[in-house]
Amino acid sequence: MAITQSPQGTDTAPGTKTSKHPKGLYYLFFSEMWERFGFYLMLAIFFLYMIDAQNGGLALPKSEASDIFGTFIALVYLTPFIGGLLADRKMGYRKAISMGGLLMALGYCGLALPGNLALFGSLGLIIVGNGFFKPNISTLLGNLYSEPQYADQKDSGYNIFYMGINVGAFAAPFIASYMRNNYGWGYAFAAAGIGMFIGVLIFWMGNKHYKHVDVLKPVQANDMSINRILAIVILPALLAGIAAWFFIPGNVFGSDSTDAFLFGSLPIVFFYVSLWAKASKEDKSPIAAMLAIFAVVVIFWAIFKQNGTALTTWAQYYTDRSLPESLEKPAQALGMVQYVDNTTRTVEAYDQNFRTTTDASGKVVTKEGVDPYLNNLPKEEWPAAGEEQPLISPELFQSVNPFFVVLLTPVVVAFFAFLRRKKAEPSTPAKIGLGLLITAASTLIMVGAVFAADNGMDKSSAWWLVGTYAVITVGELCLSPMGLSLVSKLSPPRLTALMMGGWFLSTSIGNKLSGVLASLWDKYDDKQYFFMVNCAGALLAALAIFAMLKWLRTIIQTHTGKQ
Repeated sequence: MAITQSPQGTDTAPGTKTSKHPKGLYYLFFSEMWERFGFYLMLAIFFLYMIDAQNGGLALPKSEASDIFGTFIALVYLTPFIGGLLADRKMGYRKAISMGGLLMALGYCGLALPGNLALFGSLGLIIVGNGFFKPNISTLLGNLYSEPQYADQKDSGYNIFYMGINVGAFAAPFIASYMRNNYGWGYAFAAAGIGMFIGVLIFWMGNKHYKHVDVLKPVQANDMSINRILAIVILPALLAGIAAWFFIPGNVFGSDSTDAFLFGSLPIVFFYVSLWAKASKEDKSPIAAMLAIFAVVVIFWAIFKQNGTALTTWAQYYTDRSLPESLEKPAQALGMVQYVDNTTRTVEAYDQNFRTTTDASGKVVTKEGVDPYLNNLPKEEWPAAGEEQPLISPELFQSVNPFFVVLLTPVVVAFFAFLRRKKAEPSTPAKIGLGLLITAASTLIMVGAVFAADNGMDKSSAWWLVGTYAVITVGELCLSPMGLSLVSKLSPPRLTALMMGGWFLSTSIGNKLSGVLASLWDKYDDKQYFFMVNCAGALLAALAIFAMLKWLRTIIQTHTGKQ
């Protein structure tokens, strides 16, 4: 048989399988890497920027800053619903990705400007931009693997793509810390914007490798028009959110913004259910399978996204972050050092939620009037009067998870490839269930940390957090890229980006619920029960997946010929 040049530029016989990946994967890999670099750089310092009152920050109260942060991180995963829809029906994937990347880049740079208008306008640009970028780059990747010669490589392709996400996420907190400590907040946000511009440029450079799979799907007779979706989904979502914010007495889910978000999400959830209800006989089963997966993985994101709340609280107050003297200067040069002292400050306010006090400048101090890090440290280990103790900045623990993703992705990919050769590879939904079991195990490591720290009376070793992140990373690698792969496998072609938006909707709801769970931190006098509740949630979600496993495998095998 003659060998012909494939559309991706690789020498592959048409219709034959290959162990290679399409060339477009690598351009999408680096585009996503730079996009995630900008996003996680911004996230690493955004909360700190909002509460900073001494170095040019916004000097917002912590409660207000937390509410803004939680709402933002939820909304950036909600807008992929409309971004995926418009790409599917009107724009195409490349145009949507390009526009989304440019909007995000402008948003990051805009955060360097003063004033509330710049703040909320920039956040709006990032939220909308992510809606166009995030679901469509994942869909475009899936389209590259829709050709028969690459079909068997789809799961590993998504794993490689996912590693690109985490290369950017790993580097971001270090660059963020260095830029803001040495040059200021504005330069740090500008660095995020520059990273996003680089990502868009790389995406354009790879255009020829994926333009052939950027094809608008024909709309079928029973598909809703965009105008109808706007009228019966988006508008009701906005009205439900506004009504929940202003007219529901009390706080059903803990805050006005949480009520508004969750009630506003209901019309979108109903829309996805209606897709299943009105689907053809051929499409009904795969849509049902995806909706079931979406519902279950909400629990994973509700636990996983506590890395920015509960686990960061543990890192800040209960983890030994002391730095050897020999490493102080290199760490300082990299912007990794935070200093504490035992200077007594005048107490002006008392925060019952955090059991701490704030001084006139807004700095959190303990009841004894010193930095809260010293609160559970024996006084003989406090720095001497007039001296400062160098500590590892708590936000740098955010790099541990992406570090392990980069380190362990080749291991996980190789492990499943080995099982594939032995014809023992788990099905995609089984991998998701396995990921939830591993997530449950990670929460038990934090139960061990609570015991080691005598329920917060002492400092625990940083290795407890490192171990927790290592284990949950394995769970993440079994779940998150597999979910993206599953959506790509099962979605009706004309609905692929829209269903990818559904995956990110589940992420969005999970993100918001993570804040609800984390807000209960101070309700638990014994912190082991906080983590045990998370463990129970992950186990229940895993049981739900395994209970549906036979049904899910049958659907996948029917519609793809594989499990």
